[in-house]
Amino acid sequence: MGKGVSVSKVARLMDLYNFLPELELKGHRIMISDVNRPALQLSGFFEHFEESRVQIIGTVEYTYLQKLDSARREEVYHQFMEYDIPAVILCRDFQPDEVFLDIAMKKDIPVFGTKKGTSEFMAELIYCLREQLAPCITIHGVLVDVYGEGVLIMGESGIGKSEAALELVRRGHRLVTDDVVEIRKINEHMLVGTSPDITRHFIELRGIGIIDVKTLFGVEAVKEKQQIDMVIKLEDWKKDSEYDRLGLEAQYTEFLGNQVVCHSLPIRPGRNLAVICEAAAVNHRQKKMGYNAAQELYRRVQENITRKSDDDDE
Repeated sequence: MGKGVSVSKVARLMDLYNFLPELELKGHRIMISDVNRPALQLSGFFEHFEESRVQIIGTVEYTYLQKLDSARREEVYHQFMEYDIPAVILCRDFQPDEVFLDIAMKKDIPVFGTKKGTSEFMAELIYCLREQLAPCITIHGVLVDVYGEGVLIMGESGIGKSEAALELVRRGHRLVTDDVVEIRKINEHMLVGTSPDITRHFIELRGIGIIDVKTLFGVEAVKEKQQIDMVIKLEDWKKDSEYDRLGLEAQYTEFLGNQVVCHSLPIRPGRNLAVICEAAAVNHRQKKMGYNAAQELYRRVQENITRKSDDDDE
């Protein structure tokens, strides 16, 4: 099992109110992304209780507790918090009573609150936890949002990745990260790239140094995270190498077990990398929408051959 994510980080990301600010949160960690609504547990049924999950108290649980007499309610609190629960979160701005907070403090269980509705909050929390707990790798590259498509530019150091990213930003696209990309596997079909906190919004340009994209181009030129839709690998032009000129068969590269469409782009003087990246992004979007230019060309060629064959027969 991994190290999990700290409760304090989740509270910060989800903008939660801490009912026990005096409780030391250091060492409290969440290990799984699933959550639990403990309605059955509060009524006394603890078989199959998922105590390692964050416990969410919504309208049903809160209303049930309010209808109990004080002695029974305290007994339920003790039973519930005998377990090693990572955190309890009350939705809809519900307020825990003093007995609940006293027992939570003694049992070293963090208690938070949110104004959001239960279903809405649970969906957001599960997505947040999946993102934070997702398998993660760090690679060398540049990630840019081009027309909504996440384009990961890779290649050897000094080949021009940062320069291509800067030109894309100048053309109205958004930088996610330069030089170091943290890739997280959200599920079997989604990889999300982010920047390390220390290098966020910075680009390194050889001969100039570090520039702050957010300061120079404004907040619309940067983005915190982006799904990775395609990879463009920059490489030095080799005269004897074979390069794909039609694109009939897609090439892929793999990150964390997920396959991502990959294009190898040979670098030669005069090639505008930013324009090529834009065209690749739009072409990729077209393919997702069901149109493949290479297949359309192939279809036209086949039709032309068939038509000529028919004409010759006549």
